[in-house]
Parts: sequence; structure tokens; C-alpha cells
Amino acid sequence: MTPGETNWAGNVTFGARRLRTPRSLAELQETVASASAVRALGTRHSFNTVADTRGDLVSVAGLPRFLEIDEEARSVTVSAGLRFGEFTGELHRRGFALHNLGSLPHISVAGACATGTHGSGVGNRSLAGAVRALELVTADGATAELTRPDSDFAGSVVSLGALGVVTRLTLDLVPAFDMRQWVYEGLPREHVRSHFDEVMSEAYSVSLFTSWQDGPIDQVWVKRRMGDEGPRTAPPRWLGASLADGPRHPVPGMPPANCTAQQGEPGAWHTRLPHFRPEFTPSSGQELQSEYFVARSDAAAAFAALDRLKERIAPLLRISEIRTVAADDLWLSPAHGRDSVAFHFTWLPDTDAVIPVLRSIEDALAPFGARPHWGKLFTTTPETLRSLYARYGDFERLVARSDPTGTFRNEFLAHHFPGASHAS
Repeated sequence: MTPGETNWAGNVTFGARRLRTPRSLAELQETVASASAVRALGTRHSFNTVADTRGDLVSVAGLPRFLEIDEEARSVTVSAGLRFGEFTGELHRRGFALHNLGSLPHISVAGACATGTHGSGVGNRSLAGAVRALELVTADGATAELTRPDSDFAGSVVSLGALGVVTRLTLDLVPAFDMRQWVYEGLPREHVRSHFDEVMSEAYSVSLFTSWQDGPIDQVWVKRRMGDEGPRTAPPRWLGASLADGPRHPVPGMPPANCTAQQGEPGAWHTRLPHFRPEFTPSSGQELQSEYFVARSDAAAAFAALDRLKERIAPLLRISEIRTVAADDLWLSPAHGRDSVAFHFTWLPDTDAVIPVLRSIEDALAPFGARPHWGKLFTTTPETLRSLYARYGDFERLVARSDPTGTFRNEFLAHHFPGASHAS
């Protein structure tokens, strides 16, 4: 591996000895079986050391590409290294869709699912919630397949790479649909506190963008599925907010050409659910990210708690996004067992300044059982994490049973799941 190689944001320098890119399943199996320590590396969009190792990093992007649609079962099986933007167009052409997408189509399927990445929508689960089966290479080089509802399946989807190198995933499909997207500006803050569910239920997917300064919410991105009940055009005023008079980028000063089409222009689901176009870099990459999930019933109170910290948050912030995620049963999903609201922060690239603010945010959100996004920056202790996840101990036992020699363990897992090295 090239010395000094980093993640997408540049805040993590990988400590791996080398990066392996096997070209076949057999080569991957041999690579894993012969390694004392190995971790799968996706599209490098994590902002912490979840993917790092002192051993070998393995990318599955070089494996043969695979996409197979089962029309009768309404499912698609894809190779794990595919980025969402590389295959969603084909799904649409075949008459199918995924239930939701993240804001970036640039991320890989396996990496997004392994860390609990999500989009927005009151009834929409995280991307991992669509997984119905997965294939992985285990520590001894063998392949294993888990399917819903195998006993360990719910612990193996959002798995942080702790169980093996995922090679294929089977995802639930829904019929293809088209969408329109609008952006509103200047939503009064009191509407978030007093009418949160009304705001977030306005369309199939709704995102709020705020700079956590005095005054209204900066932008509301409203993504409406065509054919759903509701207006076919956007009124010029909505809950006190004004319809934007042109395309917008959520980060002030960034070019809106990087973003998916707005102003009600019809388009396929995969060209509207993400915020950013796959052919553009969404931003410079010089940023840090954090995200915390609380129960949706606590949304207004959690918003108020964060609002009291705005003087500390705003000076270090590029932008913050608020989204909703439906509950699921995946053991390490931040939305496990509860409909959730996610408070996302895109920070300036100043780790030393951001970390103390994260501690203040975590303290403020502690009464609401805030769960951090696994692939972003957080300081939540292992003791607190154990209290936040009912299946935390089960996951530690699953890791210890599946990987007794610690092939896939790294410093991140050792710190956050200390019991996985000796659970029985």
C-alpha cells in the first residue's frame, strides 16, 4: 500500500501493510485464508478507523461484476463492490427500484450496508434494511451465505466488517417509480419543534439543512414520488418557507450543478433520491462528518437540545442535515427497534476543534439514547454503546464465534466491542 494513503476526507491515514485487489473469488479466498489480519475496504467514505488494519486491506472492487434480477422474488443480487450509481439505472430500465438511496450514489453497496448508511423518509428503512441475503468469505477462506431469517442474519448485515469480506448481497426491490424534487428556503424553526412529523411526512423523502445559526432552517429538500397523493406542483409558500427560485446546493458556496435536478423536473427514482449526481464529486472532500440517531418521538426535544449548542456548533460547521429513518431489526443498526431521526453534521476539517464539540453534542443527546453512525466521528464509550443496543452482547458473541482467531479484528472493533475477543 502506498505510504500515506488516506480515506476520502483525508482525516484517516491507513496503517495497513498493503492493499490487495483480488480479481476472482478464489483469489480473495486465498488472500483471506493466508492473512493474519485483514479488513475489507470500500469506497473510503468512513471518517474513522472502522476499515483500517495493521494487516492487509482488501478491496472487492476488482471482483467480477455481478447483477442478477429475480423478477418473481422482486430481488436483485449484486457484487459487493458495486457503487449504487453503477447499477440503479439498470434496475430502473428493468422496471424495478430500491426503496431508498443515500445522498451519495458514489458509495459501495457492501460498505453502506455494513455501517448502517441511510436516506430519508418516515417509512423508509436504512439501505441495510433492504438486504435479504449476503455471501461472505470467512476467516478460513470458506464462503458462507446468510439469508433472512437465519438466526444470525440480523447480526450479520450491519456488521462493521467483523465477520468476513462480503462478496454479494441480495436486496429487496419495489416497482420502479418517478419523482419530482423541490427545495424550500427559510422554514421557521418553530415548525421543526411543533410540527416535526408534519414537515417530515410532506413527501416520500424530506431532508432539512441547517447551519445551526439564529433564524430559520436554511433549506428543505422535498422529494415527492409521482403518483402519490399530494400536489403535483409546489406552492410558492409552504409552512412559512419559500420555494427556491433556482437549483441549490446544501452547502453554501458549492455549485448546484453537482446536485440532482430540482424545481419539479420529473426523473427516475435513482436520479432524485440522492442529493448528488454520480458524475460529479459532491464536495472537496476536505471535511469531517458525524451523525446521531434518536427516537423520532424525541425529535423536537433533541432539536431543542442541539439548538442550545448552536454557538459552539455553527463556527465549525459546513452544514447539518436532519433526516428520518424507519425502524428495523438489525442488531447494530442505529435505527434498531425504533423509528428514528438522524442529526448529521458536516464539519470543517479540524479534528482537534471538532472532538470537544462532539462530546458536548453527545452529552446533550444522552437523555434521548443517541446512537452514533458507525462510519463517522464519535466519542461514545463502549459502556454507553452497550446500553444503547439490546443485542450488543449477542453481536460480541457472534464475532467471537465467527472469527475466533481475530482475523477481521482491528483497533476500532477491539475498543468498541472489547468482549468480542473472549465472548463465548
